[in-house]
Amino acid sequence: MNTEKRRAVIGGNWKLNGTTGDCLAFARELAEHLPEGPLPEIVLAVPYLLVAEAAEVFRDLPVSVAVQNVSVYEAGAYTGEVSARQAAAAGAQWTLVGHSERRQLFGDTDADVARRVKNALSSALRVMLCVGEPEAVRADGGQDAWVAAQLESALADFDPEELDRLAVAYEPVWAIGTGRNASPADAQAMAAHIRACLTRRFGSAGDQVPVLYGGSVTPENAGALLAGPDVDGALVGGASLKAASFAAILAAAAAP
Repeated sequence: MNTEKRRAVIGGNWKLNGTTGDCLAFARELAEHLPEGPLPEIVLAVPYLLVAEAAEVFRDLPVSVAVQNVSVYEAGAYTGEVSARQAAAAGAQWTLVGHSERRQLFGDTDADVARRVKNALSSALRVMLCVGEPEAVRADGGQDAWVAAQLESALADFDPEELDRLAVAYEPVWAIGTGRNASPADAQAMAAHIRACLTRRFGSAGDQVPVLYGGSVTPENAGALLAGPDVDGALVGGASLKAASFAAILAAAAAP
């Protein structure tokens, strides 16, 4: 993994899991299992109701709290929505945007993702932008064009001065929550493609954006997946719900 030029980032996504008690227990256990030595940047995306609690219990740990999405709206009569400004005020420092489950299950379009990115940046949140192709697209060999189009749409109005607040997570849709993961070679190939897209769009500054792999990452496969020179970290789903397994992935990311 290239840690000399780019920061390493490991994100955990709790999805619709966890309670306030789980946050406290996780923080205590993570403190016991954190590997020694330099750590990657650690980001934990929790459900909205847990953001303030998580921000408090992780205060003394090297963990930044994220929300899993932000509204396309800044404020107004939008019952059930949570704005980027509200998330930041509750203690979030990051947000996921464009996760495949949001796109597939809740109908987020590329235009919605772009609006969410804009609102997140306007509220000083950092953005972990998720991109990735469905299985049918990969079967037809169209994954590079698919991901390039997602990036182009989401970052069309992105200010290059904000690049230090961006990470991109490649999550092949067919690997999310399925127990299947891309091969290390596939993960590296797509990470390199994403990096090429970023450098075409932003010049050399695009090379500094961390590119993560997400999709059934476990302690057993993390080392191989993170070995690619363009893979700077991981977005972890189920394995982030247990502090010991998440810490093992952190250790894999921190290994030389």
